[in-house]
Amino acid sequence: MRTRFIAIACASVFTLVAIGTSRAGAQEQPREQMLPLRVFAAGSTRGVLAAIADDYTKATGQRFELTFGPAGLLLDRIRKEGGADVYVSANMRHPQRLFQEGAGTHPVIFARNRLCVTGRSELGLTQDTLLDKLLAPSIKIGTSTPGADPGGDYAQEFFDRAETVRAGAKERLVKNARQLVGGPTSPKLPAGETAVHYFFSRHEADVFIGYCSSHTKIEIKTEKPSDVVTTRIEVPRPLTMPINYGLTVLVTSENKDRGKAAYRFALYLMSPEAQRRLPEYGFLAGGGP
Repeated sequence: MRTRFIAIACASVFTLVAIGTSRAGAQEQPREQMLPLRVFAAGSTRGVLAAIADDYTKATGQRFELTFGPAGLLLDRIRKEGGADVYVSANMRHPQRLFQEGAGTHPVIFARNRLCVTGRSELGLTQDTLLDKLLAPSIKIGTSTPGADPGGDYAQEFFDRAETVRAGAKERLVKNARQLVGGPTSPKLPAGETAVHYFFSRHEADVFIGYCSSHTKIEIKTEKPSDVVTTRIEVPRPLTMPINYGLTVLVTSENKDRGKAAYRFALYLMSPEAQRRLPEYGFLAGGGP
C-alpha cells in the first residue's frame, strides 16, 4: 500500500484513484462502524482542512478527529506518542523525517503558501518600503517560534535573505524580532482572538511575519472586528521563499481499516475536489512529490 501511494503521487494520478477509492471505501463498512480518522495538521490549515474534511464526511460518512497546532510540536507528539493517521505540515522537512524513520509515506506537496507581513497601517508598509520599515530601531517584529513552528523558520529564512540584499540587515531584524506564538510556552490566545490583534493591541508587536493564507474564507470577513487598522503586504522577491505543505500517511497503525481509510483520504486531499478549496483560504494548489 505504501509503495502504491508513492507511485501514484509521482505519477500525478491522484484524482482517478481518489474518486474511485473514496466512494468505494464508503461501501466497505457501515457508516456507524467507521473509525474516526486522526488528522494532525499545521494550525494555518485549520479552516481549509476542516472544510475539506466536512466535504469528505458528507460524501463518504467518514468521521474525523482533527488536531491543529504548530507543526513541529505535532511532529514531536507523533514521534513520542503516535496517535495520528494523517499528518500535514507547513514544511516538507517534518514529514520527510517521518518517512526516513519508516513511520510515514513519502511526503507529497498538499498545498503551497506565501509569506506576508502585517503591520499597523500608520507604518505605511509597501513592498518597496518593507525592508526599510522593518529595520527601524523602534520596530517590534512578531514571529512564530523557530523549530516548534515552521512559520518561525520561514521568518528566520526571511532574515537570511534580507542579509543578501542589505549587509547587516539580519542582525538588526533578529534584534527587533520577538517569538510570540507557536512555541510550547507561548501564551494561549483568547477564544476568537487573532495573534495580530492580540499582540498589536498590547503593543507587543508593530508588525507580524506570517502566512498569506487565512483561517477563514478570503471573501468572507468572519474574524473578530479589530480596532487596530492594519496593512498586509506579500513579501517581494528576492526576500520570498517557497512554502510547501507536506502530506504523509502514518504507516504504524495496527488497524487495517483505519490505515486504508487514511490512504483514501490522503488521495482525496490531492484531488481537484479538495484542491479547489485551497484558494478560498488563500493557499495555492499543491501537487507532486
